[in-house]
Amino acid sequence: MGIKISEIVTKQVLDFNDLSNKKIAVDSSNMIFQFISSIRQQDGTLLMDNQGRTTSHLVGIFSRVTNLMQKDIKLAFVFDGKPPALKFTEQENRRSAKSNAEEKLSEVDKEDLNALLKYSKQTAKLTKDMVSESKELLTALGLPVVQADSEAEAQAAYLCKKGRVWAVASTDYDNLVYGAPRMIESLTLSNKRKTSSGVVMISPKIIYIDEVLKKLEINQKQLLYLAILVGTDFNPGGVKGIGPKKALKLVKEYNDPKILFKLVSPELDWKEIVDVFEKMPVKDVDLKWGEVDQDRVRKILVDDHDFSLVRVNKTLEKLCRRDKGQRSLGDF
Repeated sequence: MGIKISEIVTKQVLDFNDLSNKKIAVDSSNMIFQFISSIRQQDGTLLMDNQGRTTSHLVGIFSRVTNLMQKDIKLAFVFDGKPPALKFTEQENRRSAKSNAEEKLSEVDKEDLNALLKYSKQTAKLTKDMVSESKELLTALGLPVVQADSEAEAQAAYLCKKGRVWAVASTDYDNLVYGAPRMIESLTLSNKRKTSSGVVMISPKIIYIDEVLKKLEINQKQLLYLAILVGTDFNPGGVKGIGPKKALKLVKEYNDPKILFKLVSPELDWKEIVDVFEKMPVKDVDLKWGEVDQDRVRKILVDDHDFSLVRVNKTLEKLCRRDKGQRSLGDF
């Protein structure tokens, strides 16, 4: 779900050149889910190999991630571990929403491509096989893969705070609540998006937590209280009738959380939610980038999943030229 505070968060448009040689931790589940939601055929069907296995996530990684690599952006990928018990309600809500979408999809006229695509996207599920295959391909591309003990957003934010990476790439604002100094939106998305009015260009945007807190005139702790009011994965829906702007007003007016939550929602166990955020297990990791294992990439994509050898080789050649160029500059 993520924390819905976009309307009160200050963002700046980024040029990809600004990210050259920057180390960025990617919220992997967030990215892969974007791929399996958006990379589909016209009728909403996922891309598949000759054995009927989904390849949309692999297509997304090999097209968009390698494109970022060619821009000299150093990506590291953080994967979710065991979710906190308090996340059970949100997971049930997601399963229910997908079940409803599947039911609607079964009733759609097969000639109605727009409806087929709409409901197909809503049924998107991230499977263990997709995660495993994604890790394998990313590793073959020479990129570090981090398995979080629990929530990937917390682990990525921690790596950013420790200086292991410069920023976190995600569309979920949980990263800010966990204290990530910098968060980048839309980094792994397609640069173009179709809308009812035509095609629009999408640029990555950066969010600096210090600037957000300064503009909102609150501290990091108050940002957490604001998130709880609006709703998090650990209290879906938040407090009824309270959106981001009202939540901001309340946390500034009632600086004591005991008074704040007793006023707006006496039954809410806000301390339990605060503990989940503040005590989320994280670990320090030494990130290492390597060279692309071209033979392994070809085996994963061409031999195992029927990708075009010509297209795979074309991308690998571009990555190879980039690596040679970087070594030449370093040697000089």
